[in-house]
Amino acid sequence: MKNNVLRKTLLAAAMFGLAGAALADVNVGVTLSLTGPAASLGIPEKNTIALLPTTIGGQKINYIMLDDESDTTKAVRNTKKLISEDKVDIIIGSSITPASLAMVDSVAEGQTPMISLAASSKIVEPVDAKRRWVFKSTQNDIMMAGAVVDSMAKSGVKTVAFIGFADAYGEGWYTEFSKAAAAKNINIVANERYVRNDTSVTGQVLKIVGAKPDAVLIAASGTPAVLPQKTLKERGYNGKYYQTHGVANGDFLRVGGKDVEGTLLPAGPVLVASQLPNDHPVRKSASEYVAKYEATYGKGSVSTFGGHAWDAGLLMQSAVTSALKKATPGTQAFRDAMRDGIEGVKNLSGAHGVFNMTPTDHVGQDERARVIVKIENGAWKYQP
Repeated sequence: MKNNVLRKTLLAAAMFGLAGAALADVNVGVTLSLTGPAASLGIPEKNTIALLPTTIGGQKINYIMLDDESDTTKAVRNTKKLISEDKVDIIIGSSITPASLAMVDSVAEGQTPMISLAASSKIVEPVDAKRRWVFKSTQNDIMMAGAVVDSMAKSGVKTVAFIGFADAYGEGWYTEFSKAAAAKNINIVANERYVRNDTSVTGQVLKIVGAKPDAVLIAASGTPAVLPQKTLKERGYNGKYYQTHGVANGDFLRVGGKDVEGTLLPAGPVLVASQLPNDHPVRKSASEYVAKYEATYGKGSVSTFGGHAWDAGLLMQSAVTSALKKATPGTQAFRDAMRDGIEGVKNLSGAHGVFNMTPTDHVGQDERARVIVKIENGAWKYQP
């Protein structure tokens, strides 16, 4: 009799233990640029994280969010804390290229998958022993640079001046843009840099104006991208203006005002979802995100940066669903399964494009993830 009672007690304890393991939470670490020069990127990303599900397959999802203040050192510190103290199963972030690049070593050491929201292809390429843990939901700069060059060639641009951030974002864009421009016989006649928190670029602009280019490409992100364009306008430059997808939010329009009218830029389809042709492969999935975001934050509030966070969330959800079938959250086996799950994503339609990851491609997007838009009357206008 006592043995039966003991067996029942042990069985109940074992079942309780299994139930406890099954109910373990999935912890998602998030580090974003909520303050500092890149805050206009980080805030819509934060707003979007708040729209992500709190349960997946009956499993509770905890989001642990930290502000890296647009600072590389802080982003690394946040990453290490999330891995070592909060025991996260995956990390989403950061908002900007320098911070995301700096995080690679930490996530590789911690064997924790990461989905960056920043642009440079260097974040995920080449997929080596470290970058096998790193993915991103943003279009590669080479894809967007190609769209810019195609637009320039179509409009007859023969010479162009370049001014970009003096960091990995600007360097990445110049590398890819210069190759694409050369292929279309477009000559780069000036190559200038500035720092994200600079308050003057007069010297650089004077060199650009003196070179008399047909067009200027500004490779910057957020509201700091307004400064070169405003200065060029003040100095009387009347050529064509191009920006990168790093400015596709309402704050850029607000701060730039009349100085950014007529600007052309590549962007994810989400920015002009309602203007896309009905048969565009991303119109439906992009519109779903726009509707959800604007229902919470107001009409016209959506930006491409929030869309990157949404797509990171979709990748995370897909990976969690598959990983729960293989391991328990909070374990290395679960983190391994999450990494494998993201790498195995196929035909996932998001706000920006259709994702098809492979062991050698941790972006997984094609030309369906880009459009050219023009700023007209303070709004984004799709350019067929």
